[in-house]
Amino acid sequence: MLASVLALVSCGGDDSSDQSATTESPAVSEPAATEAPATEAPSTTIDPVALATAYAEPGEFPVGVTTLQLAAGNQVEIWYPAAAESSGTESYDMRDFVPEAIKNLLTADVPAVFEYAASRDANVADGQFPIVLFSHGFSGMRLQSTFLTSHLASWGMIVVSTDHWSRDLFHVLSAPVGDRESAVGELLASLDLIVAEGASSASRFSGRIDDTRVIAVGHSAGGGTILGAAADDRVDGYISLASGVGIGRDTDTTAPLELPNKSSFFMAGALDAVTPPETVTRPAYEQVPGPSRLWVIDGVGHNGFDDFCTFGNGTGIIGVAEASGLGPLLAAQPQLKTLGEDGCLPPAAPVADAFPIIRHAVTAQLRAWFGIDASPVGLGPEVADAYSLAVEIAEKT
Repeated sequence: MLASVLALVSCGGDDSSDQSATTESPAVSEPAATEAPATEAPSTTIDPVALATAYAEPGEFPVGVTTLQLAAGNQVEIWYPAAAESSGTESYDMRDFVPEAIKNLLTADVPAVFEYAASRDANVADGQFPIVLFSHGFSGMRLQSTFLTSHLASWGMIVVSTDHWSRDLFHVLSAPVGDRESAVGELLASLDLIVAEGASSASRFSGRIDDTRVIAVGHSAGGGTILGAAADDRVDGYISLASGVGIGRDTDTTAPLELPNKSSFFMAGALDAVTPPETVTRPAYEQVPGPSRLWVIDGVGHNGFDDFCTFGNGTGIIGVAEASGLGPLLAAQPQLKTLGEDGCLPPAAPVADAFPIIRHAVTAQLRAWFGIDASPVGLGPEVADAYSLAVEIAEKT
């Protein structure tokens, strides 16, 4: 069925509710195939479920992963399309991202490891690949949304995610370093890093980087960071997850925000009590220039866009701490407890229901913006009821 969907897209697509690549996408370089004269879309009708799930499963590439470092010392995780012979399993333990004194207390025998298919330091697949910059949220870290970042690599993208010392989990629990502006600088420094890797004959990424196609994706406070980064001419557009235009921004000390004239896509969870969609995400969508999209997913909370609810037997990173007897510590940090639990507990749906929706939507939008698909696949209102969780979909040009 995926082959049928892609065949229709290459002929102009049947997703008539979506904008075409020429009107929807930012100014990015497109493969020659997408520059051919448009042909009339065939009359064949594709099941909305097929459209809505076209990119929910992994793509054609094995995933490679490596860790680099900014000049300042921030760790940078990079997921990328790997050579065909690559295989393996990669994982991370969230307890490795807290100060040592706290890590020594997290002794409960509950899940705290996220595992996914990838090969560390594998060879990069042949070709040149576009860049996705990822910015994590408050008390997150560079690996927090591996369910998504590794997935994008399987679909032919190089995803670059740096730790933000002003808000990563380690520094939130110890001593934050920097502010929103430094986070923007870190994200752009990670772009400089991967571009330099692509230009270096000594790097595995030599000749593999297409730095003419760059999109930023941010979760929560990362949504504010990508807005700042989108002011850079190299960044063509952005996808904001559980965020809005003012998130992660000190309004008392920062000049009025100038919204970049770039294509955007806002996704939110209807149950998010940290960044409520009606007071944060929807107003952001209404405020930014078009073209833009808004998806609000029923049954999803703030952590529906990261890996954290998979820990602690579904109770999140807070569940790992409570199972280890750290309830009194959390009681002294109520904001952190609320943030860590949001979207993990009922009435929120299991994140396993949300992940395929998010994977598809982000992948489909990026492929359209990067010129890989001639028009967006399964992003219009016709797919709103195609998932196990209902999705509200809005668009503007």
